[in-house]
Amino acid sequence: MPKILRIINRFNLGGPTYNVAYLTKYISADYETLLIGGDKEEGEDSSTFILENLGLHPVLLPELKRDLSFKNDIKAYKAISKIIKEFKPDIVHTHASKAGAIGRLAAITNKVPVIVHTFHGHVFHSYFGILKTKFYLAVERFLAKRSDAIIAISEKQKDELLREYKIAEEKKFAVINLGFDLHRFMENEIENRKKFRDYYQVSESEVAIVIIGRLAPVKNHLMFIRALDYAIKNSKQKIRAFIVGDGEMRSEIEMLAVSLNIDLIDYTREAKIATLTFCSWITDVERVLAGSDIVCLTSFNEGTPVSLIEAQASSRPIITTNVGGIADVVSAETTILVKSKDNIQFGKSIILLAENPDLRREMSSAGKDFVKSQFHYIRLVKDMENLYAKLLQKKQKFGKF
Repeated sequence: MPKILRIINRFNLGGPTYNVAYLTKYISADYETLLIGGDKEEGEDSSTFILENLGLHPVLLPELKRDLSFKNDIKAYKAISKIIKEFKPDIVHTHASKAGAIGRLAAITNKVPVIVHTFHGHVFHSYFGILKTKFYLAVERFLAKRSDAIIAISEKQKDELLREYKIAEEKKFAVINLGFDLHRFMENEIENRKKFRDYYQVSESEVAIVIIGRLAPVKNHLMFIRALDYAIKNSKQKIRAFIVGDGEMRSEIEMLAVSLNIDLIDYTREAKIATLTFCSWITDVERVLAGSDIVCLTSFNEGTPVSLIEAQASSRPIITTNVGGIADVVSAETTILVKSKDNIQFGKSIILLAENPDLRREMSSAGKDFVKSQFHYIRLVKDMENLYAKLLQKKQKFGKF
């Protein structure tokens, strides 16, 4: 029975955690899988409940951190090498940048037969300065040469990694979309909508706008605040906005909202009525989406944003910046795409949807069927099994396995 060692940066809320969880749980019984990864970091909410709900018990490596740290990275490398020697995997499959670097290096050193890496987004722009970005590019190109397959999670991402960043030659790439269990977003909509809107005292005459994600620079929530400010000042429709998530940018985002005289609720207020509400992390996001009327995203860079997939499963229209792999994730019928940094156009798009309920309903109708066909976990598992079988057969053919 082939053994798979699956390694992820950390178990935080987002697509990568769902991806590794469903692959570990539902992959064929012909494989034995061990899942390891770092823990959540400050400003993030843990998603171990996802793993627990699936009956999974991963090995946590506290040394595996997001940021560069020679001390922690050496410890993580040694810990992963020890696991490889004991578990003796036939495949090491890494997910995201830090796990991809340390995990693949350990796999190469310990002569694992098959090495696979999945890019969940990338850090080649909008994260670091020029020198640090060049360093990461050099590392990724080095590791890609020693990997058997590089998985991109969208055609757009593959094209970017292949042609713009020249990570690897084309024959090494496979495109496998993420997969999710989307049923919870398609059920109990009326009940979930009532719960959310009752809790935050949102009337049906008000339009609720939601943005979900880590409050980090790459997510560009400052653009959302500026676009919201434009919409509030120029729309006849009463708008309520909700930021779901937390992170290091929280204070700066709040300060911008205050400077623009946007009425907001922060940690110190118990009232639930305000133009802008910071909700921190909410695990039952299906309730948030059911309670919303419009879902937004303003990122500088994205791989496969889970919030937009879930928004379409919830039949909600989307306004988002047109960056990274977003165009591959959304249906043209469900989404308004806006250029990055164009605050005014984003604000005008908010007004357009806020003032036109018929347009919102029209845009919402195509979302469920689109994401069910493209992003279900059964399809994800099948695609990955096919890739593993192909890579193992290739190694056997050339006597390397």
